[in-house]
Amino acid sequence: MAIMITDECINCGACEPECPNTAIYEGGIQWTWGGGTNLKEVTLPDGTVVDANEKLPPVSDEFYYIVTEKCTECTGFHEEPQCAAVCPVDCCVDDPDHRETDEELMAKKEFMHGE
Repeated sequence: MAIMITDECINCGACEPECPNTAIYEGGIQWTWGGGTNLKEVTLPDGTVVDANEKLPPVSDEFYYIVTEKCTECTGFHEEPQCAAVCPVDCCVDDPDHRETDEELMAKKEFMHGE
């Protein structure tokens, strides 16, 4: 499953630099598929192809957020999600709405990083 940041976030920013996929963004900041990945373009589930550097709307305007589509729970990089390991208020938690197997998480990592 992906990790999510709850509304208990104190906006300290400790999690952001720890993410190997650059899936964590400050509230209000637009995100891209390309940031922190090797992606040049992405084919969305509906078949639309988008430039990986196209800026997309923020998931949250109030606090740091994790882009579910980029979160691999640090699979292939670390033994545990690094955002959760460094969060001083324990607001980086499993997202019950986005459950993925280890194989799915590794496939996502390989998709983004070409490994």
